[in-house]
Amino acid sequence: MATANKNLSHYDKEQIPSAKNFRFGIVVSEWNEEITEALYKGAEETLLDCGALLENITRYNVPGSFELTFGAKALIEKTKPDAVIAIGSVIQGETKHFDFVCQATAQGIMDLNVQTDTPVIFCVLTDNNMQQAKDRSGGKHGNKGSEAAVAAIKMAVLAQ
Repeated sequence: MATANKNLSHYDKEQIPSAKNFRFGIVVSEWNEEITEALYKGAEETLLDCGALLENITRYNVPGSFELTFGAKALIEKTKPDAVIAIGSVIQGETKHFDFVCQATAQGIMDLNVQTDTPVIFCVLTDNNMQQAKDRSGGKHGNKGSEAAVAAIKMAVLAQ
């Protein structure tokens, strides 16, 4: 397992550029809200810790992870952020729905990275069960939202 020995919340501030002069968008799925809100909190806290200004962080909510692509696209068009973080959580169920949503969401976010000049960070947990999601949204493996925020800062710098 990739995260078994890695705390997703750990970062070295000395190795991350200042986020002070950047604008960030965060689009958050309302599905599995307990998880997505924890991921959002991790992302926002990390952006602020790295110098981002609260007024330079815009949040959009969408119903589910499938809608993250449209939400990110709308956020890019309307607010012109330097980077976007797409936050979602899809948990394996008894049907193939999980596979379709995960694939479509990953493809949609990848498409935005190719079609726009704004980096879109994939912060969508695709777990087998709720405990795995909790472990990666502030639990024993840290918070994937924090890791996504660091990626957003680095990609905003790269996109300049």
